[in-house]
Amino acid sequence: MIKNWLIVLALLAAPSIFAQTKLTWSDLADVDFQPEYNEKYDVHFLMPKFGEKIKSFNGKKIEVTGYFLDISGTGEVFLISANPMASCFFCGGAGPESIIEVTFKEKPPFKTDQVVQVTGVLKLNRDDVDHCNYIMSEVTGKLVN
Repeated sequence: MIKNWLIVLALLAAPSIFAQTKLTWSDLADVDFQPEYNEKYDVHFLMPKFGEKIKSFNGKKIEVTGYFLDISGTGEVFLISANPMASCFFCGGAGPESIIEVTFKEKPPFKTDQVVQVTGVLKLNRDDVDHCNYIMSEVTGKLVN
C-alpha cells in the first residue's frame, strides 16, 4: 500500500521537476546597478545587484520570449532582447537587464529581430564583465512570428 502511494506521489511531482518557469522582461528588471572599479580594465563598471525574486531563478530552467539578435553577425554570439536590434541595449536606450546571452544546444535557424521563445538554464552573472548579466545555457527555441 505504501509503495502504491509513493508511486502516485512520484507521478504527481514529476511534471514540476521538469517544468520551466516563464519569465517576463519585468521579472528580469529585478536588478539594480552600482558602480564598481574593475582592475582588469582600469575602469568603473555598473555592476548588478540582483533582487531576491530573480535570484530564486538562478540555476533553474526558464522560458523567455524576445527578439533574437546575432550580434556577432557570424552566428557566434546570440542574445535574446526585450527590444529589436535598433533599440536594444547596445544600439538604443535600454539597460543591460533587457538582454540575455544565450548558448543554444544547436545553432539556431533564426534571423535577427525575429521574435522567439527560448527555454534554458538561467545563470546570474555578477562579476564577469565580458559577458551579459543574464546568461542562458542549454537553450532550445522556437519562432513566435
